[in-house]
Amino acid sequence: MSFAELARSLGARRFSFTGDPALAGFTSVSIDSRKTEPGSLFTALSGSGDDGHRFIEAAFEKGAAGALVNAAKLDDKNLALLSLAKNRGRELVAVENTLSGLQNAARAYLDKFPGLLRIGITGSSGKTTTKEITASIVSREKKTVVNQGNLNSETGLPLSVFAVRPGHEAGIFEMGMNRKGEIEELAGILRPHIALVTGVGTAHIGILGSREAIAQEKKNIFSKFKGDEKALIPDDDEYRDFLAFGIKGKVVFYGARSLPELGPVRDMGLEGAEIVWEGQRVRFGLPGRYNVRNALGAAAIAKEVPVSGRAIREGLALVKPLFGRGEIFAGPATVIQDCYNANPESVAQVLAFCDGLEWPGRRVYVMGSMLELGKASEAAHAVMGRRLALSRADMVFLFGEETEAAASAIEKGDSKAVSWFHTNKFEELSQALEDYVRPGDLVLLKGSRDCALERLTGLFARGAAP
Repeated sequence: MSFAELARSLGARRFSFTGDPALAGFTSVSIDSRKTEPGSLFTALSGSGDDGHRFIEAAFEKGAAGALVNAAKLDDKNLALLSLAKNRGRELVAVENTLSGLQNAARAYLDKFPGLLRIGITGSSGKTTTKEITASIVSREKKTVVNQGNLNSETGLPLSVFAVRPGHEAGIFEMGMNRKGEIEELAGILRPHIALVTGVGTAHIGILGSREAIAQEKKNIFSKFKGDEKALIPDDDEYRDFLAFGIKGKVVFYGARSLPELGPVRDMGLEGAEIVWEGQRVRFGLPGRYNVRNALGAAAIAKEVPVSGRAIREGLALVKPLFGRGEIFAGPATVIQDCYNANPESVAQVLAFCDGLEWPGRRVYVMGSMLELGKASEAAHAVMGRRLALSRADMVFLFGEETEAAASAIEKGDSKAVSWFHTNKFEELSQALEDYVRPGDLVLLKGSRDCALERLTGLFARGAAP
């Protein structure tokens, strides 16, 4: 994208100190000077932490072709950035707000690719896994771009959009939220042709306050529809009718009851599942019924793209577990590393999965805090404790300040051995597990990202970092 295009699309003021302003442009975008690449646009974000404008010189040293800056930083009293750009022979594009500028630039960049099929995915859980399964399927027949990892935020989505190139036929992007209104904001950037909600749970209830508010936030992925778009909604979700009401476009319900191509599904425990699609069996390598649910969402998207049944089967067969999402590590003990994130729904799902496994040894459940639950946190952790008290675990280890409520709930049941460790007692937790776990045990690691329970995997299983 040229700096001239960027300035026009943003209605911004441009300061060009390059040899040929008409040819000046950028090939990537960054918000971190340490990750800036030659020829990139560095966006100087101003937030509660460091001011990105302090790192423009570092970005220029890394080879940034220019910077998107706050116009207030270029007033008569503050000419340092103009002098820096002039001395370096770089570009400055000045806007009122650099975050909005980044988002508007991403929207304008997408307009350069009118043939790109834009696919958006949101929901309380399963977004990233559904996105990766969808990409595995659609890429069998379409040149596909997808946001890396979980770059799904107010900055992550626009940065991901700049990975689109002329040859791409489909773009698959997940959309997350950390504040009210963020999904609508992201929908305004992507303006998806196909949008899917994985479900409405209680993740982020501490931010939005209620499941009804969460449902409205997720529904906002459809807010930029004009009539030809497609809204994919799980057929068994409690909020399915609410999500479907008033949509300006085609509503498609998906799930085991709504996909005629779906045949029997056989649970294969830690090895995943066998799924019959259009009468043919396919081995799906992600364990748990909840991952089969994610697979059905991906297949529903694939049908609307559309791609063939063969692509769906091949894509399902090629999927591998993502970091911290149902990873299985074999060793003296077998570890289920499902600790990228946690909320009440995903905890219930993984406990049901582990309890349902045929396992000859002991079951050791290591549960970290579920974060971002706000006022609902204590009650949610108490529910987790009651679930654990009724589970098939031989021993429960709890980690994190919030899990004290779970420990109390388990102890009230007086039927399950439990040890609780405060957030600052990780080394004690690690030692207790080393002392307790023995060969043949099944160890579940489940908790929110900040708990970093994957640090425990290497104690028991081969192929994992210690």
